[in-house]
Amino acid sequence: MAITKRGFILGATTLASAAFVITGANLHISNGQAFFKESPKELVDEVWQLIDHEYVDDSFNAVDWNSVRSDYLNRTYTDQEEAYVAVREMLEQLEDPYTRFMDPEEFRNMQIDTSGELTGVGIQISQDEETNEIVVVAPIEDTPAFEAGLLSGDVIEFIDGQSTEGMDLSDAVNLIRGPVDSSVTLSVSREGEALDFDLARARIEIHPVRYSVEASDEGSVGYIRLTQFSANAAAEMKDAIESLEERDVTGYVLDLRSNPGGLLFSSIDIAQMWIEEGTIVSTVDRDATSDEEVAHNQALTDRPLVVLVDGGSASASEILSGALQDNDRAVLVGTQTFGKGLVQSVRGLADGSGVAVTIAKYLTPSGRDINELGIEPDYIVELSEEQRDELTEDRDKVGTLEDPQYAKAMEVLSDAIRSQRQSASSAGVADGE
Repeated sequence: MAITKRGFILGATTLASAAFVITGANLHISNGQAFFKESPKELVDEVWQLIDHEYVDDSFNAVDWNSVRSDYLNRTYTDQEEAYVAVREMLEQLEDPYTRFMDPEEFRNMQIDTSGELTGVGIQISQDEETNEIVVVAPIEDTPAFEAGLLSGDVIEFIDGQSTEGMDLSDAVNLIRGPVDSSVTLSVSREGEALDFDLARARIEIHPVRYSVEASDEGSVGYIRLTQFSANAAAEMKDAIESLEERDVTGYVLDLRSNPGGLLFSSIDIAQMWIEEGTIVSTVDRDATSDEEVAHNQALTDRPLVVLVDGGSASASEILSGALQDNDRAVLVGTQTFGKGLVQSVRGLADGSGVAVTIAKYLTPSGRDINELGIEPDYIVELSEEQRDELTEDRDKVGTLEDPQYAKAMEVLSDAIRSQRQSASSAGVADGE
């Protein structure tokens, strides 16, 4: 499977999504729509065919996939909703939470999530593959969920009093979303403690990159926080690096903590800004066909780099951090990342609905399969519950020396800056001999 389309999307979460690759989102064919209205069974077979041709596991979770087709095509469907229910039942047999059907509203929501603007509470959620619990991966900064104090790892037990037990991820998303200025109550479990969060929904415009110049013992340092790999992330990252280079910073801290992922090509474009040459990411499909993306001598800086990661750093964040780590371009500091190493293809269907199909897994440049494992930082810095609470209550401390993970990153970066200077000095002496 070649990574050739700029619609590839990765994300461990939903604002509403799992990890996606949009390959046919615009297939809204009028003749197909008219035919579908007369034959909902056509939709069932279309989804079956996509799974049959593309699903990453050619054993289909040890399910007789041909028998499944016979079963569902021998049924009678009177309307779209019955076909939707059948498709969801059919896909459940794969026991893959990332392969899922989206009705037209859900599919539109998924497309909105990558546009850089959305309406809701600003939270990314995922469904645990073993327990089926709805889990918070990360809140987006400066959103109702973020300001209220929701944290990565919170388990959503109730949404407006409705239990999430046995609930599909897409249903949870639809309950959480709603009109601007309306409210929703999320009841969560956090390390055994029950907490309620009353949230006002809002229109959220996402600016994924923030940067500043920070002082250090080794001179000024560029601090860049990337919150999501949305459509405008690469352009904003380029502006940030170029601006910081003009200010002659001595090194960089790139903060990917609580970054749930986003567009695959955003992560690749950003990796190109840091890596001069080498593999960025590779994918492997069910036929063991591998394809890779490589850096093309487009790096904007070669200054020392430290990357901050944690359990909320997922998917596209893991592609970028894995590429930087495997190419010895950066040192990682923080805690184990989320562990989302699967790729989905999202296909638009004739009636405006869509289906996400797991088609491949991705590997870091060294060939690591990080799915369900995550990436281990070079320096592990755990935060105590007290430290987490303190940073949550006072977000101005994040990215300062009162942030223990950032403080360690600055220590590591200072060592790297000194080492680079010593190497340059030694090279200068050798050249002069």
